[in-house]
Amino acid sequence: MSNILQRLITGFFFVVILVGGMIAHPLSYVALFTLITVLGLIEFYRLIERSQWDIQPQIIQGVIAGVVLFLSNTYAAVYHSLSMLALNMLTLGVIFISELYRKKNNPFGNIAFTLLGVAYVALPFAVTNYFVITGGSATGLANIHFYPWILFSCFMIIWANDSWAYLSGRWFGKHKLFERISPGKTWEGSAGGAVVALLFSWIMSMFFKEIDLVHWLATGAILIVTSTLGDLVESMLKRSLGVKDSGTMLPGHGGILDRFDGMFISLPVIWAYFTLFV
Repeated sequence: MSNILQRLITGFFFVVILVGGMIAHPLSYVALFTLITVLGLIEFYRLIERSQWDIQPQIIQGVIAGVVLFLSNTYAAVYHSLSMLALNMLTLGVIFISELYRKKNNPFGNIAFTLLGVAYVALPFAVTNYFVITGGSATGLANIHFYPWILFSCFMIIWANDSWAYLSGRWFGKHKLFERISPGKTWEGSAGGAVVALLFSWIMSMFFKEIDLVHWLATGAILIVTSTLGDLVESMLKRSLGVKDSGTMLPGHGGILDRFDGMFISLPVIWAYFTLFV
């Protein structure tokens, strides 16, 4: 099977599963993003273990902390209560205390990279709860308001930017964007991706009128910049580790981190923008 065909097949099923799980039901959304959080954390920690840095992150404790972070924010979004967020303080303490009993050579390096995985991988997915789930009540989920379309639109804009930046770079790319970190990226590619991403932002404004056109275009502009920077950050991680792909879970596309790299920076930033200005 050619690499292009493999990429197309994997990409098709990836999008179908991701979009389907995201929009079908609140439980499918929670289950899907919990799973992605777990897989992303395991992939991140395995990468760090294979490095030359003598770092051995706490994989089990880090995954539990990431899942607690995601689900406690699900609870906060549904019930408008911050009480369950206190659980994150417990998992934080467990990570520090656990290192006392591991007898590893670099204990604070292990703690630091365990927490880095939670912040880098789990936190961006945790804030997606506030895009899609509101309402509910203290007595049950009867009044829950599930609206996944804003998050769906953000994913569409990021994918449009990534895809057309790649194609535009192949067709017209001459001037390197950030050669030290990612030699393949060009300014021409980034410009092509930005144009199409802004076009998608305009299209989203016609379907989802809860946000006006100005904010949709601002959302597009923010996502263009932050998703590109997120891609570069993950490239910096892989370059520092001397690996081409973060994993092999998605044939032709690399790993979970490779597919969501742009979101790790962009989702928290765009959530902050919505919270402060929309």
